[in-house]
Amino acid sequence: MSRRTGLDERLTNYGDPAFARYLRRAFAKSMGYSGQMLDRPIVGVATAASDFNNCHRLTPELTEAVERGVLGAGGLPLEFPTISLGEVFLSPTSLVFRNLMAMDVEEMIRAQPMSAVVLIGGCDKTVPAQLLGAVSAGVPAIQLVVGPMMTGRYRGERLGACTDCRRFWARYRSGEVSEPEITAVEDTLAVTAGTCAVMGTASTMACLAEALGMSLPGSAAVPAVHADRLRIAEATGAEAVRLSAAGTAPDRIVTRQALENAIRVLLAIGGSTNAVIHLAAIAGRVGLSLDLRRLNELSDSTPVLVDLKPTGQHYMEDFHAAGGVHAVLHELRPLLDLQCRSVTGETLEERLRHPPAFVDRAVIRSFDEPFQPVGGLLALFGNLAPNGAILKRSAADARLVEHEGRAVVFAGLDDLAARIDDPELDVRADDVLVLQNAGPVGAGMPEAGYLPIPARLARAGVKDMVRISDARMSGTAFGTVILHVSPECAIGGPLGLVRSGDRIRVSVKERRLDVLLTERELASRRAAVARPPVPARGYARLYAQSVLGAELGCDFDFLRRA
Repeated sequence: MSRRTGLDERLTNYGDPAFARYLRRAFAKSMGYSGQMLDRPIVGVATAASDFNNCHRLTPELTEAVERGVLGAGGLPLEFPTISLGEVFLSPTSLVFRNLMAMDVEEMIRAQPMSAVVLIGGCDKTVPAQLLGAVSAGVPAIQLVVGPMMTGRYRGERLGACTDCRRFWARYRSGEVSEPEITAVEDTLAVTAGTCAVMGTASTMACLAEALGMSLPGSAAVPAVHADRLRIAEATGAEAVRLSAAGTAPDRIVTRQALENAIRVLLAIGGSTNAVIHLAAIAGRVGLSLDLRRLNELSDSTPVLVDLKPTGQHYMEDFHAAGGVHAVLHELRPLLDLQCRSVTGETLEERLRHPPAFVDRAVIRSFDEPFQPVGGLLALFGNLAPNGAILKRSAADARLVEHEGRAVVFAGLDDLAARIDDPELDVRADDVLVLQNAGPVGAGMPEAGYLPIPARLARAGVKDMVRISDARMSGTAFGTVILHVSPECAIGGPLGLVRSGDRIRVSVKERRLDVLLTERELASRRAAVARPPVPARGYARLYAQSVLGAELGCDFDFLRRA
């Protein structure tokens, strides 16, 4: 009984380790495992499948392929479930539960006997939660994303969730699309398993996991239903066994240099604004921070190389066929730290030694001939956003990035829903729509920052307006939308002091977001603001008491590494 086996890690505490080992093996054998199999290194397989998560419909098939790879490499795979975060099935918003899932992942990795773990996920907040949990648990880990959907067809037009969802909904609101037509579109937007078919948050985080070195090269963009997705799963399982022997913890891969490489990729692919929040949270788990002013420096020197919706014309299946993340990394090579290592053990320099065999330049441009000369994201500061706000400038209307307009204020989500389409709403096309109390504490920070164009203006042909909030926006959305304003309204942030009729000035050139009021006027309004009550119980109370601002990734204060 003295020989250490794969089951010997993290023994249940009965005060007698030998008894705990004996009892554990006995119960494991009740599942039909032989003693020889139980002596192998154990690879945990964390799955987030759920009937409330369409993205993960093929997870059982991926799990089987991972287990095949683990067994073939000499390990023993043991699957275990965690919380699943289906983006469109959660109320009030999936971000509220990202930290809960991260804690679930961390504690299950830490508590159970495994020498490495494969993280299977894909939906928007799932991959960030799994990476957060794995980084904090400190056990060797490798990410396997489920892959993006394939596109559908509607009357000869190619469609994919969810940028086209929003495009058709805007047309429906403006009266251009009928009720039967919008129902027919609904049937063709999401036609296969997998994550959204565009460069939304799920696809962005898949690309960033690969850029960070936490998943296998070439794995981010392979469609969910492609046979290569299963081959990647098998290879991931085999790599996890090697990783268990090497003992390489995630914080040796997720370094400051790797995070900056990931930011470069985020900017070059025109990725989701949500990724800034998730990267900031991941940075905090390894004792680092994501400086938004540094983000601006990187953005100003990183070109946009990828033409995918919501900012371009193509879809993730095209990105995969065009060369994927490897092609982007190869073009960005002069800007990257090439000594960063991945889960495979190789450096980025070694990984990029051979150029891609083929790159479709209609989808992925060369470094010297980019789609845009500067990065897709930008941080703004000013008296409305002392801690910063985020603008996806690659999705913004060039006519609105230098703008001054009258504020039209909505005090919260209910107020927005009640008045946005009111025909008596006092609003003009050059006004600035402001949504308050939609930040982490105020409302869980839902994807409500993409305020709809008021119906009266939409019917008149208005396609974009400046919109400002402390909320988030789906990575599949587009427009001149300023998000993540911090500090948020619910904790006394200055955005909550704005009143309809105030003048707001936006300047991308100056990186500024300001309300044209004096500090004395703001101070007098601040004195009258009351903070919302803290929820009485449960996770909602923990969240309200512990969540940090957007610039710190909306992580819990007690989960960041000091």
